[in-house]
Amino acid sequence: MKYLNKLASIFFAAALGMLTLTSCEGGDLFNVNAPDWLSEMGGGEEEPEPQEELEGQMEDVYNIGNADLTAGFFTLGKTYVVPAGQKWQAQFNLTVNPDNKYYKNFYLVLNLFADNAVAGEYGVIRFDNDPSKNSEWNTKSDVNPNENELDRSLVSGNFTNSSDSEETDASVQKMNGKITITVDRSNGGLFIKMTNGTLTKTYTQTTPFPSTGSDVDIACRIGVEQSLVSFLSTNIVPIGGCTEAGDKEPVSMVLKGVPAKVLQGTDFETLAANVTAEVTFDGLPSPVTVKSEDLKLEAIPDMNSLGTKTLVAAYSKTYKGEGAAKPVIAYATFNVVDKMYTLLGAADNSSAWWSAHSEKIKVAPKETLVTTFTNYTSGANAWNNFCTVLTNSDGSVEYGVLRADNWGWGTGWSAEGGGWRCTPSGGQSDWATWLAAMNGAKVTLYVTNNGDGTCDVKSVMKGTDGVEYKQDYIGLNTVTDPNDFYFHLTIDNCHLEFDDILGADDNSSIWWSEHSPYIKVPVGQTITRRFRNYTSGGGNWNNFCTVLTNSDGSIEYGVLRADNWGWGTGWSAEGGGWRCTPSGGQSDWPTWLAAMDDAMVTVSVTNNGNGTADVHCVMVGNDGVTYTQDYTGLDTVTNPDDLYFHLTIDACHLVFE
Repeated sequence: MKYLNKLASIFFAAALGMLTLTSCEGGDLFNVNAPDWLSEMGGGEEEPEPQEELEGQMEDVYNIGNADLTAGFFTLGKTYVVPAGQKWQAQFNLTVNPDNKYYKNFYLVLNLFADNAVAGEYGVIRFDNDPSKNSEWNTKSDVNPNENELDRSLVSGNFTNSSDSEETDASVQKMNGKITITVDRSNGGLFIKMTNGTLTKTYTQTTPFPSTGSDVDIACRIGVEQSLVSFLSTNIVPIGGCTEAGDKEPVSMVLKGVPAKVLQGTDFETLAANVTAEVTFDGLPSPVTVKSEDLKLEAIPDMNSLGTKTLVAAYSKTYKGEGAAKPVIAYATFNVVDKMYTLLGAADNSSAWWSAHSEKIKVAPKETLVTTFTNYTSGANAWNNFCTVLTNSDGSVEYGVLRADNWGWGTGWSAEGGGWRCTPSGGQSDWATWLAAMNGAKVTLYVTNNGDGTCDVKSVMKGTDGVEYKQDYIGLNTVTDPNDFYFHLTIDNCHLEFDDILGADDNSSIWWSEHSPYIKVPVGQTITRRFRNYTSGGGNWNNFCTVLTNSDGSIEYGVLRADNWGWGTGWSAEGGGWRCTPSGGQSDWPTWLAAMDDAMVTVSVTNNGNGTADVHCVMVGNDGVTYTQDYTGLDTVTNPDDLYFHLTIDACHLVFE
C-alpha cells in the first residue's frame, strides 16, 4: 500500500480547505499546500454524466450491424439466457439511420431457450413507441400455441413517434446514445426497460411470463435494421462468451470506505485499511473497484491534531494495469476526534443549569422512545444530574421538567394537590449513596406518549456501585395535543456522554459479533431507538440490522437489514418472498450507501397485538436526504405478549443517542 502521512509544506488556507474538502472530484488542490506528488499530476477530469444504475457488468464489446448502416432486418447479436427469477442488464451505443425511418433502430427478441438452443419466439419489442405501428409484435408460443405472450397494453413510454405516409420522423434521432436495457424476471412476471436517459420505454407484466412454464429459460437477443448497435457490457455471460476490447484510460474516481471519524492516535494504515475506490474507465459503463494497496494515499495536513482532514488519493493505472497517461485524483474528508461520542455539557461539569440542551425528539401517540447515555455529576447536590424536559414542538408549552432525583415542575405540577399530577416512583432510599453512584452511571431513559393526553417517563440508572436505581413519573396528564409531544435533555453542573457504541469504531466487527440489549415491545405499542450508523461501505448489508425475537431469542421472527432484505420465520419459502411488505428500498443504492456513514437512524418496532409486527426505519444520511425502509405486517409473532427486538452489526458500528 502506498501510504504517505507527512505534514504538507504549509497548512491549507481556510477557504481552500472548505471548497475542496466537500468534493470527490474536480477540486483544485494543485500547487497550493498539496502533496508534491499531487501538484505534479495536474488538473482533474469533469464529473461524468450520471448513468442508469447497472449491476455486475462485464465488458462485452462488439457490433451488431454494419458501420455503413446497411444491415438488413433481423440482424441479431449474441444470445443472453435469462433464467426464471433472474435479471439481465446490458448497455450499448445506438446509432440510428439518418433517413429517419422510425423502425430503423433496435429491438429485443424473446425466445424460449431449451436443450441449449433458441426455440419458439415469445415476442419482439422495438425501441420506437407508436401504438398504431408494429412497435411490438408477438407470435404463437411453442409453449402455448393458443396464446400470444406479449400484451401491448402493458407497454408505456415517455415518447411517441408519429410517422407520416413515408414512415419518417426526424424525432427518431433522439433515440441515439447510450442505451441501458433491463430484462427482469425476479418477481415471476416480466419487466423490460430500455432507455438512453432521455427516452424510456417499458413493459411491465405482473402475471407469469411465459403464460405456462414460467420456470423456463428465456433467450434475449438484440437486433437491428439498417442501424448500428455497439455493445459495451452485460451482467450475464452470453452464449460463446464476452468479447474484451482494448485497454482503457481512467477518467474519474470516487473514494469509498473512508470513516467519518477516527480517534486521535489512530495510525494511517488503520485509517486506510478499508478504503477502496470506484474508478471509471473511458468507454466502460460501470466503475471498477480498486483496493487501497493500488492507490497512492495521503492525509492532509496530518493525523496528529484534532479536526477535519482530507484524504487525497491518486490512481495511475489503465484498465489492464499498465501505466496511465494521466492519473485520476479523488478526495474525501474525515475527522480526527478525541472521543467517538457526543457530549452534552462541559466535561468538567462546569456547565450551569439550562445552559445546554439536546435535540428535541418527537414521540408519537402509542410510542416509547428509548435513549441511553452515561451521566457524570459534580456531586454537589442531588439535582446536579440529567433532567428530562417534556414540551410541544416549539417549547411554548412545558409539560414537565423531570429531575433524576424525584422532583420537577411544569403544567404537570398541581398547585391544588401540592404535588405532581402524575405518580413519581418515590425516589431512592439513600440519596447520598445514589448521588455518589451517579458519577458515571449508565442511564436508559424511556419516554412514552400514551396517546390519551398522558405520558410516562421511566429511567433506569445503573450506578458505579453496580446497583440499578429507578425513577419513574407515571401518568402525567396534561398533554394537550398528543400529536405534538416532544422531549429533550438538559443538565445542571453535570454532563452526559452518548457513548453507547455497538461494534468496533473502525467498522472491523464481523457479522453477528455484537448485539444491543433486548427491548420488549408491548402489545399495541411502538418502541423506538435512535443512533448514528457508521459503515465500512463495502456493501449495502454493512449497516445496522434489526432482529425481532421472543424474550430468550429461541424464536427469530425476522432479521431485517437496512437495505430491504432479511430472513427468519417471516420469510415464506412457499411464496418465495416476505410474509410482510418491504417498502421496496431506495432508488439509488450507491448514493444511499455513501450517505449511511454517519447517518442518524431511527428504528421503530410496532407490536400490533394480532400476531403481526411492523418495523419502520428513518435514515437521515450525511447528504441531508431522508431515506426510509419499512417492513409492514410481519405475521409470524406467535405470542404478542413476548415480542422483543435488538440491533446487530456487520462491518459497521452504531453510536446510540
